[in-house]
Amino acid sequence: MTDEDWMALALLEAQKGVGRTAPNPPVGAVVVKDGRFLGAGWHRRAGLPHAEVEAMAAAEWAHGKGCLAGATVYVTLEPCSTTGKTPACTGGLIQAGVSRVVYGCADPNPSHAGAADDIFKKAGITVRARVLEKECGVILRPFAKAQRTGLPWVIWKCAMSLDGRITRPEGEGQWLSGAEARADVQQLRAVVDAILTSGETVRRDKPSLTIRVPELLEGREQPWRVVLTDWPDSLPGEAPLFNDEWKNRTLIRSGGLEEALRGLVKEHGVLSVMSEAGGKLSAALLAAGLVDEAVIYHTPILCGGGTLPALAGEVFPESIELRDVTWERFGADRRVRGLIGKKHE
Repeated sequence: MTDEDWMALALLEAQKGVGRTAPNPPVGAVVVKDGRFLGAGWHRRAGLPHAEVEAMAAAEWAHGKGCLAGATVYVTLEPCSTTGKTPACTGGLIQAGVSRVVYGCADPNPSHAGAADDIFKKAGITVRARVLEKECGVILRPFAKAQRTGLPWVIWKCAMSLDGRITRPEGEGQWLSGAEARADVQQLRAVVDAILTSGETVRRDKPSLTIRVPELLEGREQPWRVVLTDWPDSLPGEAPLFNDEWKNRTLIRSGGLEEALRGLVKEHGVLSVMSEAGGKLSAALLAAGLVDEAVIYHTPILCGGGTLPALAGEVFPESIELRDVTWERFGADRRVRGLIGKKHE
């Protein structure tokens, strides 16, 4: 197997940590010696051992002490070179006696990027960087954005009719999309750190905004539920997110959108946010350039002009186009997912 093959396995390990590690990134690692797989691991939660440590422990458990001498460690992110809640992984790898380190992405923190290379080389360890860098970078996008900008990765999620409406005519019921699409939304909630909504949505729909599949909650807490409103006193006290067993995971924020998002990163370690709101907040986020990705479920019905639009209240200076678009079907609904771009990108 090639370096790329082993890194692909490390990336599969990293996927297990998505939505569980904030404010740390999801990282995976694999240990190989003489072309033979020894062990794998992933970072499970902030404060717990990093992926490299987990992988080395798994290798020693399976093959005994001393098996790491001369081994190669594949890791999706450059090993950390500073001590935080856990020791620096560079020191642990050197102490273990590995002979080679291969990683996917450099540390997105400019003050740390590439620091591991010099440390390893001085210790006589061979380094190869940027293997499957693009693929590893996808899973690290929220962490990288927070490190570089102080803002979280923001996903705009919306379910709409074919004529761009997010509500049915009065008396037809709550749901636009079908059960399969709603199950997919549960999967999305399980990989973000916070869900953003508006006071208007809380007053109108009284949503719970929770992960309701027990298996998806394993190893993580409910996402923060963040209500943006300039009139907090008008919020309905009986709404589920103020009364359920996770009410301590509900935050109310007023003021500017960017300020609120920066506060989530700084105060709560949030890396990724999904917006589930009405047309006004959705349009405001997009107009302000704060959205990174869109996930839109199109359901094959027409709701008419008397119902609420998916985007309202803002005039965009130019059209917003999606790039790297994927399409997937969920029952009768079709999901469009892509990164936010502009015409000239």
